[in-house]
Amino acid sequence: MSTLRKIGDMTRQVLLYPGEDGYVVAEVPSLPGCVSQGKSREEALANVREAIALHEDVLRERQAGLTVDEFIALI
Repeated sequence: MSTLRKIGDMTRQVLLYPGEDGYVVAEVPSLPGCVSQGKSREEALANVREAIALHEDVLRERQAGLTVDEFIALI
């Protein structure tokens, strides 16, 4: 399942899928390595919001710039 989430002034695509341990995994394709999980969909989304903010903070500190989501297709 794919969902778009507005984080601050940016909207990011978040992929949600069941993990092997029964948790819901939330992955952000436009931020490689930005993944979180939760016991429920809502908890996974709350956790990934925090992961996105931290990931973006690190990019700013490294002056790497932020990537913009480009939605191509949902398969």
